[in-house]
Amino acid sequence: MRWPPPFRKIARGLGFRLTAGYIIFFTILLILIGVMFRRMLVGIQEDQFQEVIEGDWTALKQYLQVTNGKVTWTYDPKNPREAFTLERLKRVFLLTDEEGHVLEASAAYRVIGPDPPAEIREALKQRRPVWTIRYDPWGLVYLVRSGMFLESGDRRYYAAVGRSVGLNQALIREFTWQYFISLPVIVLIGGVLGWFLTKRAMRPLQDLVRTSESITGSNLSLRIPLRGAGDELDQLIDTFNRMIRRLESSFQHMRQFTTDVSHELRTPITTVRGQLEVALMTGKREEDLREAIQTALEETERLSNLVKAMLALSQAESGQTTLRKKRLNLSTPAQEILEQFQIPAEEAGVRLVTDLPPGCEVEVDPVQFDRLVSNLVSNAVSYTPAGGEVRLALKPLPGSVKLIVEDTGRGISAEHLPHIFERFYRVPGMDNISGHGMGLGLSFVAWIVKAHGGTIDVTSSVPGGSRFVVTLPRVAAQTDGMA
Repeated sequence: MRWPPPFRKIARGLGFRLTAGYIIFFTILLILIGVMFRRMLVGIQEDQFQEVIEGDWTALKQYLQVTNGKVTWTYDPKNPREAFTLERLKRVFLLTDEEGHVLEASAAYRVIGPDPPAEIREALKQRRPVWTIRYDPWGLVYLVRSGMFLESGDRRYYAAVGRSVGLNQALIREFTWQYFISLPVIVLIGGVLGWFLTKRAMRPLQDLVRTSESITGSNLSLRIPLRGAGDELDQLIDTFNRMIRRLESSFQHMRQFTTDVSHELRTPITTVRGQLEVALMTGKREEDLREAIQTALEETERLSNLVKAMLALSQAESGQTTLRKKRLNLSTPAQEILEQFQIPAEEAGVRLVTDLPPGCEVEVDPVQFDRLVSNLVSNAVSYTPAGGEVRLALKPLPGSVKLIVEDTGRGISAEHLPHIFERFYRVPGMDNISGHGMGLGLSFVAWIVKAHGGTIDVTSSVPGGSRFVVTLPRVAAQTDGMA
């Protein structure tokens, strides 16, 4: 059978399947509960009936005597209570001798039939109560308690007393009928309630679907508000929001990278093109052509270095660069890096000063730490005039180590300090000092510090110099190299 398309769409939905599973489970549970309660009711009725018949058996011994095979009922006819009790005992009653000869039997017992002599002898031999279910020709059910009633001399007597359980069976049938006839209604009401609760519980998922369908590269700022329940749906919503946040960050890096590339590559490409056009149109001598080609090669090399630096920074900020941390005493690599700048510093007339005490062990990536120190020292040397000083110091603290790079250079004015870690940002008026700096060094520094879970602070005055303070925790931060 093929269902209509709208129904097939609903049937494939998670809400429908959850509701269907709930209805099936609920139905099976109700059936089991009904069967269990029916069995409990039957057991309770049987126990109560046996107690009543046991009472009849005890009363039978009070009112019935057998002497030499003669049955005598002893009671006060004027006592209505005793008369009623005797009438009740005689409704379903049988008395025989040990051979099975009937001494007295009620009309109801004669209808269901006297007990066979073999069963009577077996019951007398066992000397314990025997419970049996008997039926009359019309299907009416009786519960009968039988056994040895009296032992007089060498003679034993067998008695049986019982009651009709037809009323109890009718009650059981009524309960079964009423319960199972109302079961579909209960299941229907439970199904409607389950569908309503499922739809309400699935609403956050539907919001999640609608939001995900509406997300594009231009509106990655969309977020789904948490419900405040702290359940799995809230965890799913929070995971989705964090995923969108990472996507938004990745898109921002891509847009920033595209903007930076288009901005920074324009000048060297224009320069190369201009030099080649000039050489092509006006170059007459070999020296002119060589000069143009040399300039173009220099710009091409600068362009290549710029692209490599931009790609490296973009990969770092987008989480594609993984830190390989190990425990190092920072004094050793810091001293080695400073020695690499000794000759350039002497040529620039700048004095290098160090304060690298022991006990500066930190978990860092050695390559990235070298880049961090090199960029800071390189900037300090570049912006410090002849006769100035650059100081590199380490300061161990209980939970961290401070790396301090300070110089006596020109300094950075207050309005430019918030922007110095931005990519390609150059402080106005510094180009003639920094040469061909690309404006990416401090961006790398900021990323390295953040990837290690540290912080960086800078203070500067004009004139007077700048002071960079990097704080690195001794325990490796769980950043996985991501910005």
